[in-house]
Amino acid sequence: MQTMPPVRLVDRSWMIRLLETLPGGITWITLLLPIVLSFISPIAVAYFIIAFDLYWTFKSFHISFNLYRAYNRLHAAQKVDWSARLEWLSHPSQSLDDMTDKLDSFVLSHRGVERRINSQPKLIKEQYRQLLSQRAVLQNIVAHERLILDPKDIFNVVFIATYNESIDILEPSIKALTEVDYPLKQLMVVICYEERGGPETEANARHLVEKYGEQFAHAVAIKHPDGIVGEHRGKGANLSYAGRIFADYIIEQEIDPEHIIVTSLDADHRPAKNYFNLLTYEYAGDPNRLHHSYQPIPMFYNNIWDAPAPMRVIALGNSFWTLTETMRPHRLRNFAAHAQGLATLIQTDFWSVTTIVEDGHQFWRTYFAFNGDHQVMPVYTSVYQDAVLADSYLKTFKVQYLQLRRWAWGCSDIPFVIRNMVKSPSISIGNRITQFYRLFESHFSQATAPLILTFVAYLPLYLNPRASSSILAQNLPNITSGILTLASIGIIFMIFFSLISLPPRPKRYRKTRVLGMIAQWILLPITTMGFSSFAAIDAQTRLMLGKPLEFYVTEKAVKK
Repeated sequence: MQTMPPVRLVDRSWMIRLLETLPGGITWITLLLPIVLSFISPIAVAYFIIAFDLYWTFKSFHISFNLYRAYNRLHAAQKVDWSARLEWLSHPSQSLDDMTDKLDSFVLSHRGVERRINSQPKLIKEQYRQLLSQRAVLQNIVAHERLILDPKDIFNVVFIATYNESIDILEPSIKALTEVDYPLKQLMVVICYEERGGPETEANARHLVEKYGEQFAHAVAIKHPDGIVGEHRGKGANLSYAGRIFADYIIEQEIDPEHIIVTSLDADHRPAKNYFNLLTYEYAGDPNRLHHSYQPIPMFYNNIWDAPAPMRVIALGNSFWTLTETMRPHRLRNFAAHAQGLATLIQTDFWSVTTIVEDGHQFWRTYFAFNGDHQVMPVYTSVYQDAVLADSYLKTFKVQYLQLRRWAWGCSDIPFVIRNMVKSPSISIGNRITQFYRLFESHFSQATAPLILTFVAYLPLYLNPRASSSILAQNLPNITSGILTLASIGIIFMIFFSLISLPPRPKRYRKTRVLGMIAQWILLPITTMGFSSFAAIDAQTRLMLGKPLEFYVTEKAVKK
């Protein structure tokens, strides 16, 4: 298979440095401008903050509505027999005939159901509509039958990246793979471990392959050497090194790379039982599978009952944000665990070896490699992950901040995207502008919105004595407080969804801990400002000053 030239960073120059100052420069101007304007024109600040608060109130309602819709889709997907759906893909025409016969039989046994549907009992209506929906799905499958892959010919491969995580973290993730509702003879496991992790990391990887390897179609541990020229220490370099070795193995076995789905996981990631069935169904039935990535829902629930309250709020917020974004797939980006076809990875030269944020950056590498013909597709199933938990309370706070700062280093994609958009005239200018806006807005909002919403309304009165003569400026704190109180209705939705989606409470905790799971949400303003916003400002300022961020592996502890 002919590979496309990888998208790589070019040599640094004054233009690159200028682009790197863009995110941090605009953020700092935005944060300082209300202070300056409070002295010059406090009324302008008042109108700005009212408009800004109204915008975020509308946005909070929109996010809550999408969270509700996305949760329903996730819940509905859990009820589907995806093994049976895979049989549809193996025998589309026969499955459609069987479904049509089943529907005809149902109509005959409930005479007039299709004509008097509203007068039927609820159960009959649900069954009838479900059969109609399933037949419609099968009709669509048959219409694209020649483009569908037989699921029996597909292998799922899991790349598990590990640096120095303990066996207590890594083994439950491997064990979870043996318990999925998917034929293990079609599941392969590649443990990608770092040489710099030391002898214990290598021993753990080889021990787990020896202990569990025979249950899978193929299992191997691949060591990523330290100090390869041109690589930046990080997950992407580790995965890419293993990916190239694994691709050679697949070609030697004369397996079509298009029949391989690769899921990249961290050491603490544990896919839901239906993950591989659902992912295979989406991939095999997707005519444009080579130009798509597949994004499950990251749920930071493995140790959610053990983590401190601020970390729980951050973990749940991150889970719900990705779930919400699935309702806007045009905005969806690779995050944490994600999947692509091996054929796609070969064509795009696997993952980036020059960035510490390989997941979000993977979208842009693929987007430019395929001249804009790339989209991340939501997969409504979960990959369960750890909330941040270190071996002490204060260390947990530090580790959480460093993790969020590393995620915020995705701002370094902004210079990369601008440069490559200039070099990609084949992508429509409207598409390029829209994609860049979505990228920039996400990092800009993360850095500025919590601080603006919290403090700007008070600036005119505290900084400008003349503002006290303005009725609008005097009442500005009360006006904005009322608007944001309305916006806080969205928090009620988050509390509700967190309670109904949490894993069972461990027996070591009393029932009253549930009250803490509710009360913790009063910390949301503090966590969004003290962790997320400050981490984003830190990352953007470092990029602006030319101080690159090194890869920091999030420390993980297990509470026993």
